[in-house]
Amino acid sequence: MTRKEFAMSFFPKTIVIIPAYNEEKSIGIVVKKILKIYPEFTILVIDDGSNDNTADIAFQAGAKVIRLPQNLGIGGAVQTGYLYALYNKYEIAIQIDADGQHKPEELHKILKPIVEQEADLVIGSRYVKKTQYKSTFSRRVGMIILSALVSLITKQVFKDTTSGFRAANRKVIKLFAKEYSTDYPEVDSLVVAKMYGLNIKEVSVEMEQRLAGSSSITPLRSVYYMIKVSLSLLVRALKYERMTL
Repeated sequence: MTRKEFAMSFFPKTIVIIPAYNEEKSIGIVVKKILKIYPEFTILVIDDGSNDNTADIAFQAGAKVIRLPQNLGIGGAVQTGYLYALYNKYEIAIQIDADGQHKPEELHKILKPIVEQEADLVIGSRYVKKTQYKSTFSRRVGMIILSALVSLITKQVFKDTTSGFRAANRKVIKLFAKEYSTDYPEVDSLVVAKMYGLNIKEVSVEMEQRLAGSSSITPLRSVYYMIKVSLSLLVRALKYERMTL
């Protein structure tokens, strides 16, 4: 199947949600790369209270932009995108980071299971198969711990629980517009989706290092992140039960 044939098989409306905070050096490149391959997509950049030119550059590159009056964090920004997708009746929502780590050339891998109705939510994973992506030792250890916790709670094996490279169908859009963790939500959202009986699939993708800037998660914050998320998951486990949309 060619890329054009694949694009023609999409549901009528597809949106790409890009949360961004002070990403003026990379956001324009990210938006243009996506539109070059998928001009039929709507690109929505959620400017999460940036104090640089992120919003203006994203708009000039061809994206729709929502400017949040203050920084809500990744969860609040992403949920804003899902709310927009829900109320504007999009059938597929894609989530991509603004720093250039997620390659538009890999989008077809996370979209295919959605289009073919094999999954409700698809995660682009760095660890399902061996890829060129390199992470630090501490992050890799943290990932193993989080993956073990999520897999234990949900009874499904997950390898890359913090990946923000995702594709979701209408059911997931509806759920995440209603229920989405505000602080480091990627891990928690997997448990929530499984609680509601949604079908999640991981697929192997290649990722790049960020184009500019540095991650806000320092080694010290990584420890704090691990403790906080682990405790949150344990609380989830205690009250884990099947829900219906």
